[in-house]
Amino acid sequence: MINVGIIGGAGYTAGELISILVYHPSAKIVAVQSSSHTGVPLWQVHKDLVGETDMVFSDSVPLEGTDVIFLCSGHGRSKGFVDSLPSTYKGAIIDLSNDFRLKADAQDFVYGLPEAFREKIKKAKHIANPGCFATSIQLALLPMAKADKLGEIHVTGITGSTGAGQQPSETTHFSWRADNLSVYKPFTHQHLGEINETLHTLAPSYGGDINFVPVRGDFTRGILSSVYFDTDLTEEEARNLYKEYYKDEPFVHVVDFNPDLKMVTGTNKSVLYVRKYGRKLHIVSIIDNLIKGASGQAVENMNLVCGLPETTGLELKANRF
Repeated sequence: MINVGIIGGAGYTAGELISILVYHPSAKIVAVQSSSHTGVPLWQVHKDLVGETDMVFSDSVPLEGTDVIFLCSGHGRSKGFVDSLPSTYKGAIIDLSNDFRLKADAQDFVYGLPEAFREKIKKAKHIANPGCFATSIQLALLPMAKADKLGEIHVTGITGSTGAGQQPSETTHFSWRADNLSVYKPFTHQHLGEINETLHTLAPSYGGDINFVPVRGDFTRGILSSVYFDTDLTEEEARNLYKEYYKDEPFVHVVDFNPDLKMVTGTNKSVLYVRKYGRKLHIVSIIDNLIKGASGQAVENMNLVCGLPETTGLELKANRF
């Protein structure tokens, strides 16, 4: 049995992580830390957990006997926690923030995108879980990057309000978000750095041009990324490239029809749709930002690090429909 601790247990990603791990056949949650909710039952914060667990939030996670620690405290806090760990702690760490995703900050953390770096993840102890937009966009590009056939990339991505975290803000308030759309961080989104590093690793001739415009959606969860670029491949050649690349991937499905977001919300699935219009190859990539884009992928990484089948504990999250 894998003993698991969670740091920063009150946010959306931690809630999804707990809901997966309470039914994981090979994992046991030993502590869920929250400095603001110590002593409070988990279900009082994550109300969907009522009847699922009687655990309460703790003020810390015991290091002795804990095999894996998930860091869900938010960006900028994970590095301080890792730096404070005693050298005697030998367990795995899976960080869901952006503190270790870039090579310049990574220390000994391995970038945890299984569809690109599975073998490295299996040998690692410290994993930097990818960002949600980064996951959706990279899954749309990995086959073409591996074939070194990328050109200038254009992306429009729309995300649900949970992508902004649980802390209320002007742009997550229901009366502002409902029946509304807005662009944010055009061409400057923080996930561009990790996407570029992956593409440069896989595609020697990649020039590094991604024109990314993120959009706030008027829904709670999910990401739809609309990605296109020029290619000399035919539509059939491109589609076959994607199907071949993902043929053994348990959570990625290449379909022959235009998908919609409800196909993946509440699951760990990614669905891709590939079409060509003139010289433009267009890929639609959809995921649930909180599961495949965060907590579900983090459990995939735990499974790989601990030598378990990658799908362990995630079967229901992959086959909801």
